Amino acid sequence: MLFDDVFLTIALVLGVAVALGAVGQRLRIPLIITFLATGILAGPGGLGLFGSNSNFELLAQIGVALLLFIVGLKLDLNLIKSIGPVALATGLGQIVFTSLIGFVITLSLGLSIVSAAYVSVALTFSSTIIIVKLLSDKKEIESLHGQIALGFLIVQDIVAIIALVTLTTIGADLSQGALPVLNYLIIAGKGVGFLLVAIVLGKYVIPRLSSRMAQSPELLSLFAISWAIILGSAGEVLGFTKEVGAFIAGVTLASTEYRNAISARLTGVRDFLLIFFFIGFGTYLDWSVIGSKVLIALVLSLFVLVGNPLIVIMIMGLMGYRRRTGFMAGLTVAQISEFSLVVATLGLSLGHISRQTVGIITFVGLVTIFASTYMILYSEKLYKLLSGPLRVFERKDPYREAALDTLKGSPRADVILIGLGNYGSGIAESLLRRKKRIIGLDHDPGVSKLWKKKGVTVLYGDVADEEIYDNLPLNSVDWIVSTVRVREPNLVMLDHLKARSFKGGVALTATNKKEARLYEKKGAKLVFYPFRDASEHAVDALTTAMDIIPDDLGCYFSSKEVRVGRWPGPSGVRIKDMDLRSMTGVSIIAVRRGDMLMNDPPSDFRVIPGDSLVLVGLPDRIELSERLLAELKFTDSSELFKKFHVANVPVKDNRFLSGKSLIQLEFKKRFNLNVLGMIDVEGRITVPEAGRELNYDDILVVIGRKEQLNRFRTGPQRCF
Repeated sequence: MLFDDVFLTIALVLGVAVALGAVGQRLRIPLIITFLATGILAGPGGLGLFGSNSNFELLAQIGVALLLFIVGLKLDLNLIKSIGPVALATGLGQIVFTSLIGFVITLSLGLSIVSAAYVSVALTFSSTIIIVKLLSDKKEIESLHGQIALGFLIVQDIVAIIALVTLTTIGADLSQGALPVLNYLIIAGKGVGFLLVAIVLGKYVIPRLSSRMAQSPELLSLFAISWAIILGSAGEVLGFTKEVGAFIAGVTLASTEYRNAISARLTGVRDFLLIFFFIGFGTYLDWSVIGSKVLIALVLSLFVLVGNPLIVIMIMGLMGYRRRTGFMAGLTVAQISEFSLVVATLGLSLGHISRQTVGIITFVGLVTIFASTYMILYSEKLYKLLSGPLRVFERKDPYREAALDTLKGSPRADVILIGLGNYGSGIAESLLRRKKRIIGLDHDPGVSKLWKKKGVTVLYGDVADEEIYDNLPLNSVDWIVSTVRVREPNLVMLDHLKARSFKGGVALTATNKKEARLYEKKGAKLVFYPFRDASEHAVDALTTAMDIIPDDLGCYFSSKEVRVGRWPGPSGVRIKDMDLRSMTGVSIIAVRRGDMLMNDPPSDFRVIPGDSLVLVGLPDRIELSERLLAELKFTDSSELFKKFHVANVPVKDNRFLSGKSLIQLEFKKRFNLNVLGMIDVEGRITVPEAGRELNYDDILVVIGRKEQLNRFRTGPQRCF
């Protein structure tokens, strides 16, 4: 290490990481890559700011443990039943085929049998840590391919542990009387015992303990970190790894109601500590020991980048999954992991392989991690490019996904709702209350199952997957609504809908005005602003509380602003007819309509859809009032809200219009129609001046109700 002061060393290395990260951000290079570059530049092969056995390793280990702990927190145990077979088959199948093919390739490249065996084993393991980080950043960890990938990566980790135990046993001094079989039995017994203890604690102890800790958010976070480190240490002491122990710790807390709060509070700490893991990984590269073996390393890197994903795609295709799911999951094995370096280091310490062989494995690791990171980040574009040739890996009947992403029969719907997360769920519930028929689409199988239990038709799928649109009833729905707050998938969806000549309306969710303008330019008829709308609603409630609700309301009474839905009758309903006062004892002290606030509305005041009522009363009575308002029976929406229609009105077909101005015609007064614009003889659309006389070749573009347009067409001359 260049400096004896550890704190100074960490400061310098973090400074290098920030500088490279800033440059990488300008060049659109992922942070993981810049962190690896930091390790290479600052490590023993570069500036020599720190050594490979520095204090960075402890911070990195804690970060890795927290990462796997958070993964365990989010693990859906019910999903294991459905992905267990494919995870086991894919994980073991990929290990077997990769090791066999890799062994043949390395032998043909001139390596010895022992070195070829070590290299081929190292090529089989993929980095759970890196993949989980990338999938989490892309919000794909809960998707079907994300869950399958997580499953077979865990299988790989277990096999890696077994491989390490095997290598250690082979290198042990057998003269001490230790038998390999006995060692395996001891390890297996420890593993079963570890799991049983964790299951018992997770069922009977952890829920009660976490409930007490949750009284203080800081104490809950400290408890979660401590629990992850304790079980991580227990896993390592028992002969496994700290990652496996931390993962099991997360699983034991996954069934508690505090898992989301714990995950949210620990994410920032995890990301900071993981920086040291990636930096430490980069220190393994030593150019002096690779030398003439660079070509061998490049060939093996190409095999990992192409061969490993193909093996996964083939196995998943045979098991009945679609090629897209297989491709997305296959990309997660297009690199080797930290376990590969551990295997190489162990082989070097046992005298089985040389430093050159370790250098080859390290070089393959850095190349594949660098390339696979980009492959995963741009997976959609890659799939779009390769989807045609990949058809050979898909069965004619991909039965495992057909049940999830294929509609049965021809369900009728008003809206296809894409994304059923927090925001999407709120929209879905509101649409259902308004008697709208919806079909949902979500990439999380767990969310799909939840809504299916509520009787809603839900498909599993990704908005960016071209094939999913072939299973949607695009010709029988009026609107497609996307609550996805990522620009690229929404733009891809618009392209797919345009290619299929979708005639309905499209509503997208934007995070800013620039994004909204882009969506509108691409053809979206409606754009949602969830953050802005929520903030406006919050400010409305706040100003109501500030300006209306008395400061001396007391502790016995409560107040709440409740937005009402659809009411019987085209002109709303009178407050006195709602009868909330007599039924619940709750008073309506104000009504908000847009930016207008009416204090102490009279009993004859009519409430219309979209109004907000300011209620004051006992807390339980206010809750009852909300339920009563929600349970009101609604009339047919077609009688309440009649759609507007747009029509072109040629002046030559309505000669009474020629030579007159819009002022003279009094369109709004006589016909109850609004003029949107005018198409002139050259096909240009303009907004006509009120005093301009209409020409014979002009075409007016008007908007109004259907019956108003029909009345205009059948006898407008009678109005003159």
